Amino acid sequence: MTAPLRIAMWSGPRNISTAMLRSFGNRADTFVTDEPFYGHYLRQTGLDHPGHDEVIAAQPDDWRKVAKWLCGPVPEGQAIWYQKHMSHHLLPEIEQEWLSGLCHCFLIRDPREVLVSYTQVRETVTLEDIGLPQQAALFNRLLDEKGTPPPVLDAKDVLSDPEKLLRALCEAIGMTFTEAMLSWPPGPRTTDGVWGKYWYSSVKNSKGFVAYKPKQVRLSPNLEELAAKCDPYYERLHTHRLGQ
Repeated sequence: MTAPLRIAMWSGPRNISTAMLRSFGNRADTFVTDEPFYGHYLRQTGLDHPGHDEVIAAQPDDWRKVAKWLCGPVPEGQAIWYQKHMSHHLLPEIEQEWLSGLCHCFLIRDPREVLVSYTQVRETVTLEDIGLPQQAALFNRLLDEKGTPPPVLDAKDVLSDPEKLLRALCEAIGMTFTEAMLSWPPGPRTTDGVWGKYWYSSVKNSKGFVAYKPKQVRLSPNLEELAAKCDPYYERLHTHRLGQ
């Protein structure tokens, strides 16, 4: 591993992204950051998310400042900086040259499971809200640039065998796996975004990854139509997932 290692984990909403944040945050050598572009995203889109004003007030209004910070010295002098990103937060006006300073990974989840969970927090949802087109576009760009696919984790695989998948991820990005990544103390974190009270109810008191259980997902016709639009993007990344 070449220190510092800045890991950008690109996810969509209602995934296990916060559990992954807990996992990396439990390492002794890692600083973690929670969705640093969320405030900019809400400010620019005007979307009515829970805690809208609070999120905007908590984060810088200039994406350039955020990008410079993410590529700068790692806080607390740590060797690893794990950055939890939502792919839909990477709005078109955000220039992407700074991304070359990060090690990129992708976290995906079956879009039907995502939609069931998402609509429990927000009544309306669009393809762009789920972030799969943005994930696929960034994945394709990185693949074209480097010639090899960035690491992809599927939530189902991680929950089915956390140690196997976390070991595979660590090997793929050149860092050492530690069993500290498999469990963590329950409760909120100072590194959680101010939006945690709206979105993190299921992970707040967790102590580790919850074993995967198949779900019987029943969507309304409108949501099933949306899920069908998500499928090609999901499958594009799914074919490259670790642990196959």
